Amino acid sequence: MKLFVSPRAPSPRRVLMFLVEKNINGLELVHVDLNAQEHKNAAYRSKSPLARVPALELDDGRVLTETRAICTYMESLYPEPNLMGVDAEERAFIEMADRRMEWYFMLPIANCVRHTHPGLALLEQPQFAAYGESQAEKLLETASWLDTELQRQPWIAGERFTIADITAFCALEFARLMRFKAGEAGYPALQAWRDRVAARPSALV
Repeated sequence: MKLFVSPRAPSPRRVLMFLVEKNINGLELVHVDLNAQEHKNAAYRSKSPLARVPALELDDGRVLTETRAICTYMESLYPEPNLMGVDAEERAFIEMADRRMEWYFMLPIANCVRHTHPGLALLEQPQFAAYGESQAEKLLETASWLDTELQRQPWIAGERFTIADITAFCALEFARLMRFKAGEAGYPALQAWRDRVAARPSALV
């Protein structure tokens, strides 16, 4: 199988961290240069019509896009170590936590960066600075709630490390481009959690 990634982008990094956490090796990594607009050329669009990374090309030629779908597929092939839940109840609560991190944490960060960072002007056309700044406020709302959650539980979804922690960590690291650091912003539990994840080998991808 081939995995198309752009490592500096948060969504491909989520998949790469997921693979490391599950000790999955052997996939062919194909780097897509976003700054060179490689994700928009005809060859790549034939695999990912919406011009998004990551994308997983299966051995039969079919292509899976969307981070969560790729991770779900790999979890089914390699059940251990489990990152998405061992039964219906745990799967549901982990997915809830992961979706919250996607929609209410990663998305505001991504929108803020895309619409305010000059280095992304080529990728995000047109940029709307006021919209990006408004998304920074949404980030703070979620960060405040998340800091409270992490004062009572060690990980995003509860008592163990899961895919939700990967999503939240990649989002928080991407927030560096908007000069956001949890500890400096007054969220010590979120910062302590971030530092624990950063110490894991998967954080180096």
